[in-house]
Amino acid sequence: MSLIRTEKLTHIYSAGTPFERVAIHDIDFSVEKGEYLGVIGATGSGKSTFIQHLNGLLKPTSGRVFFDECDLHESKEYTRKTRFKVGLVFQYPEYQLFESTVFEDIAFGPKNMGLKEQEIRERVHEAAGFAGLDSSELSKSPFELSGGLKRRAAIAGVIAMRPEALILDEPTAGLDPRGRDEVVRNIMDYKHAHNATVIMVTHNMEEIARSVDRIVLFEEGSVVMEGTPAEVFSENERLKALGLTAPKVTLIAARLRALGLPVSQGIYTIAQLRQALLGMTEEKKRGGDSFA
Repeated sequence: MSLIRTEKLTHIYSAGTPFERVAIHDIDFSVEKGEYLGVIGATGSGKSTFIQHLNGLLKPTSGRVFFDECDLHESKEYTRKTRFKVGLVFQYPEYQLFESTVFEDIAFGPKNMGLKEQEIRERVHEAAGFAGLDSSELSKSPFELSGGLKRRAAIAGVIAMRPEALILDEPTAGLDPRGRDEVVRNIMDYKHAHNATVIMVTHNMEEIARSVDRIVLFEEGSVVMEGTPAEVFSENERLKALGLTAPKVTLIAARLRALGLPVSQGIYTIAQLRQALLGMTEEKKRGGDSFA
């Protein structure tokens, strides 16, 4: 059963005015409990508008959004409750930090849930751990932290609500490679610990290739492709036409095939290419004809 799904979801900005713009239209979508979903598409394709509907931040112009098979907008009370269950991390969330200490910033969501002080404290420390924050950082002002630690504090503030679904819009944008890897690893840790659904919007194809179970591709406000990373990244020419590209390692594998090496299709991570090359090396040592 789907955790979140949409039926004919449409959103029009400035409807009925000369500035009317259809951001997304007629989207039928679903994501299951525990699934890790990647959302990709060119800038302006509707990704950010779409995800803001999944926790009720935006209301559809037409169509419906369901959480646990209940209409998200059946009542204001249900919409509010669902926002605690579907956590949304905006791009550059560190700019939304505002409390006097990191602890208070992370505690903001749990406090609004009406939790008791002891549980709030437990959740803050748990979320800080998932986000890769040391407990020594909690007493500091969030504005004293480095950019990377601010990002972690902001993500921890959403994780502290223990959402069943965690939605992130470009969570690693602007971070160095090590920082990107650590943030993705922390998100995975949370997902596995709580069997949470994760939806990640990103332009980083390498990052999404090694993490997600399924990819949804947006173009001009519609979902135009979905499938496993292997299925989506095998459509490199179509991706290029949409201003995207497969991971570099997939392009390298394709080039090796063009040169006559027996590299299989469906390679989209460095680990997969390494395994393929090691396999060819072993075959050569055994006297096989892989390089013939």
